[in-house]
Amino acid sequence: MSIVGAIEAGGTKFVCSVGDDNLTLIDQVSIPTGTPDDTMPAVVDFFKPYLADLKSIGIGSFGPIDIQENSPTYGHFTNTPKVAWQEFDFVGYVKTHLNDIPVAWTTDVNAAAYGEMTQIEGDSLVYFTIGTGLGGGAIQRGQFVGGINHAEMGHILVRKHPEDDYEGYCIFHGDCLEGLACGPAIEGRTGIKGQDLPEDHQVWDFVAYYLAQAAMISDLTLAPSRIVLGGGVMKQEHLIGKIHSEFERLMKDYRPTPPLEDYIVTPALGDNAATIGCLAMAKELTKG
Repeated sequence: MSIVGAIEAGGTKFVCSVGDDNLTLIDQVSIPTGTPDDTMPAVVDFFKPYLADLKSIGIGSFGPIDIQENSPTYGHFTNTPKVAWQEFDFVGYVKTHLNDIPVAWTTDVNAAAYGEMTQIEGDSLVYFTIGTGLGGGAIQRGQFVGGINHAEMGHILVRKHPEDDYEGYCIFHGDCLEGLACGPAIEGRTGIKGQDLPEDHQVWDFVAYYLAQAAMISDLTLAPSRIVLGGGVMKQEHLIGKIHSEFERLMKDYRPTPPLEDYIVTPALGDNAATIGCLAMAKELTKG
């Protein structure tokens, strides 16, 4: 049996999976994110029993990371806030310990976007994950959007809500999109975690305003087939409707869009978007 592997490398856990050619999960394990010395041996140990049939692995990782294949530090972390992982050669480690297996390598949010692409008929998509951090990635004509580096759409600058006096959570930019709409920014304003706030709390109006701006920027710059908003913050089911309303108000009927319930959505694959995306990327490596 031919199988492919996936590593969703997150800030709190690594989700390692193997699946078949239909992207159906066969086995999966969650490993706490520690240092490379703590985490990577457990990652390798998960895949070793499958090596005889394992054709390739797709990796979607927290970052920043180097995705330029002609770079001497391709496959490494760069200036990630997780100090122990800075300059660590992730791809090199995997290939060294797993028989030089072919590896597809991108950001975790790009991987989630790739997974969601398997659920639509179009060839373009924007994906934002809103959680402990806030990241964004895009696919156009089936290819990740990027040039000298991968996209970092979570750090775009947005217009402040006139009633929001929060200075912002981002250690680099303060009140960028991440600094205003991520989970810790919600808690930073209120002292209460988002999941414990009532639906009518004003902070949700702020968050909806900022995420609607992100969707508007995505629509006007990339015109994707779909805009997907995932991550823990979006588990607040009331939030997507607020975002739709803000998007309509901000766009002012400038140009037509698909029905918003089909256009700006939460992930069809739920929490498995990045895992399925990694499996799909790995499968692509086996073609031809």
